[in-house]
Amino acid sequence: METPAHIVVHYHELWLKLGNRHFFLHQLRRAMQRALEGIRVARITQPGDRYLIELEDTAETELAIRRLQQVFGISHIAVARRVDWSHRKSEDILPRLFETAWEEIRTEKFATFAVRAKRSDKRFPHTGMFLEREIGGMLFDKLEAEGRHPKVDLDHPDLTCRIEVTRGPVLIYARRIAGPGGLPTSTAGRLTCLLSGGFDSAVAAYKMMKRGAHMSFVHFWGGGAEPGENSMYVARRLVEKLTPWQSTAHLYLVPFEPLQRQIVARADESLRTLLYRRLMLRIAERIALREKSKGLVTGDSLGQVASQTLQNLQSVGSIARLPIYRPLAGDDKLEIQGLAAKIGTYEISSERFHDCCAIFQPKSPALFATSEELDQAEGQYDAQSLVEEGLRGVSLERFRYRQGSVERSMAKRRPTVDHLSKG
Repeated sequence: METPAHIVVHYHELWLKLGNRHFFLHQLRRAMQRALEGIRVARITQPGDRYLIELEDTAETELAIRRLQQVFGISHIAVARRVDWSHRKSEDILPRLFETAWEEIRTEKFATFAVRAKRSDKRFPHTGMFLEREIGGMLFDKLEAEGRHPKVDLDHPDLTCRIEVTRGPVLIYARRIAGPGGLPTSTAGRLTCLLSGGFDSAVAAYKMMKRGAHMSFVHFWGGGAEPGENSMYVARRLVEKLTPWQSTAHLYLVPFEPLQRQIVARADESLRTLLYRRLMLRIAERIALREKSKGLVTGDSLGQVASQTLQNLQSVGSIARLPIYRPLAGDDKLEIQGLAAKIGTYEISSERFHDCCAIFQPKSPALFATSEELDQAEGQYDAQSLVEEGLRGVSLERFRYRQGSVERSMAKRRPTVDHLSKG
């Protein structure tokens, strides 16, 4: 019978949570269970300060690892070999540990190595330092006998063989795979992201999701009905790419071009983009209240475009009741695009699409508009009426991550203005 695969999941930041640690670990476990849907998991246990996932079929190990790499809260992952022991019968444990460690490293290529051991179960008869010295020496001798001449490097080895003595089995592994870090999903509350089709807002959403926020999305669209003409297609693909990180997501689609035309007909040209953004914030805030969100998220990067000067950000945001989070405020475009490439949104945002914010773009946009100037400009039209008109056109799409794929469904009924008014 084939030996089941054992995946060791380590977390780091969660240990800082002290009295709330149980809550965060429970959410991490739930997130892992959702990520592994469709994979035959025998059991998930928690021996010490790590989780141990036992799979029924070793052929599903790589798939499980790929899924777990999209679970926030995980520091790193390893596929471990298991050595069972009993404190009553531990005389033969060293040879067994050596044999298992040898099987783990013998096919690996390295010039330097080290053995690191951690003993969580104090009933184990040997200390971590003793295991490092004894098992390390046995491995060195075996490698020499095989004609390989490695060096021991305790600071920066090419390969580290890790031995973890838990209150269950002893776990031995040499390959460690980085996880995404952060905090488990849905541990910080809800936020609503104003999602464009570009690089910035999707990366901003990811960064807040990594801190435990569960994200809903609002996309303002205009243009034609086909891909390349309509940004909705890009927005959907971005949400599909982001949903696995948090399991579910709502995408609200707001037709925006008719509202823009009314602003263009009545407002000063230099203020158009700022007035667009104010209207977006007003509409998104109403949706956020329906979602019970604690704030709004935008992809603003300080000074990147004219609307993102400090003065303009303050003037646009002055009408919001909910907090506005700008996780990219200090990032430049290369940093943002680098993270977009890492999380898989870069190629999607690189596609051609119709950006509603570019419609009727002023030739000389205002760099330092005041709140009073924007208030006065909004007095030329009925801003609240435009909010209600935008909300009447909203459609809602739901996304759910199941068994490794994302399902999209349309809401049975269009959200009404009355529903969007409830917070």
